[in-house]
This record gives sequence, structure tokens and C-alpha cells, in this order.
Amino acid sequence: MLLFGQQAGGAAQGSGVSMLIMMAVIFAIFFFLFIRPQKKKQQQHKTMVNALKGGERVITSGGIYGTVDRVLDDRVEIRVDKNTKIQVLKSSVSTIVDQSGEKSQEKK
Repeated sequence: MLLFGQQAGGAAQGSGVSMLIMMAVIFAIFFFLFIRPQKKKQQQHKTMVNALKGGERVITSGGIYGTVDRVLDDRVEIRVDKNTKIQVLKSSVSTIVDQSGEKSQEKK
């Protein structure tokens, strides 16, 4: 017998709470698998770009190898040949290359 104000299915109230818990778990999984690593990678790139100095060999995001000649506020001047220099945005520098020509480890 149901009294006034009672619901027939007590499980119906619990399903809303379990749905919220399930959504929170899914968000946590997405955060730790996708969002957090991407932010960490962006921070490492920003640190690398801010630490650029003259004489370092770099690769741009366009695939251009060169040596940093000078660092300006928002861009870098790269020497790509004996008499050829280009200016690119700092953010387009994707990798610092060591002297042997291989990609160096990301600075932490």
C-alpha cells in the first residue's frame, strides 16, 4: 500500500545519484587520459621556447632545420644557410636538436 508522497520504485531515486557518479568517473578518466597530458605538453613547449638562445639548432613546425641566430620578443631569427636568415614565431619552433642532428630530450 502506498502512502501519499511515496514512490513505487525506490530504485528510481538511486539511479539519479548513480548517474551523477558515473558522469564524474567518466570526466575523471577523460581528464587524466587527455586533458592533463596535453596541458603538460603545452607547458613543456612554452618552457622550451622561452629558454631558446643563440647557437641552438632547432626544427620548426614547418620542417625547417636551422640555427638560432638571435631571439626577439615574439619571434626567432634562424640561420638556415650561410647567408640566409628567416624570422619565425617562437611558437613555431617545435624541437631543439643536439649537435649530432638527433632530437634532444625535452627539457623538464
